[in-house]
Amino acid sequence: MGERWHGFLQQPNWPLGAEVKGFTPPPMPRATAFSGTHGHFEPLALKHATPLAEAFAADVAARSFTYLPYGPFRTSTEFAAFIAAHSGSKDPMLYACVDGHERVVGIGGYLHIQPQLGSIELGHMVFSPALQGTTLATELVFRLADWAFTHGYRRVEWKCDSLNAASRRAALRFGFEFEGVFRQAAVVRGRNRDTAWFALIDQDWPRLKRAYEAWLHPHNFDSEGRQLKRLSECREM
Repeated sequence: MGERWHGFLQQPNWPLGAEVKGFTPPPMPRATAFSGTHGHFEPLALKHATPLAEAFAADVAARSFTYLPYGPFRTSTEFAAFIAAHSGSKDPMLYACVDGHERVVGIGGYLHIQPQLGSIELGHMVFSPALQGTTLATELVFRLADWAFTHGYRRVEWKCDSLNAASRRAALRFGFEFEGVFRQAAVVRGRNRDTAWFALIDQDWPRLKRAYEAWLHPHNFDSEGRQLKRLSECREM
């Protein structure tokens, strides 16, 4: 059987994917805190329920939850129930995003973690108004992606409802490549969801990492904290 399979692979005119040499399944993410320049990230826990409720109180229209299969959460009790449902979970692995003023301003993490395939997804990005559009939001994505590639993942995915224009714009800004739309991928809140797929791959990460680091560098911001160069400009350097 082994010889037959070897012969099959030697068919002269059949294209095959590039050989992946030395691939070892990477580790699962761990429930440990990690630091950034503009804040830090720690495993999501019940202690975050009240500060999350306070942060999302500013989202009066609950737009942060429009395309999510859960929420909106308006009270600490509702956030606590969500957190408890994911307590101890290894997939998804969720983190609380804490800004430089020690305010818990959002959630983010990993899901669909497949070490044997070298693939992992960034998801459950639930950003309060205090996190949306901030340097810390970009840094959260950077730190999560960088951990994945540093530890041997070959592919980092980003998926969203195809109608979620803000998430699609964010994925492209962060350097993810659009790969297509999976039609009728799910039913969410009784409505059809077509899912847009985006991804980063390891061979592109060294260039993208340099761009993130250049964008996040203090020299890229003026005294008012305004960026001097956009992330897209840093990617072109």
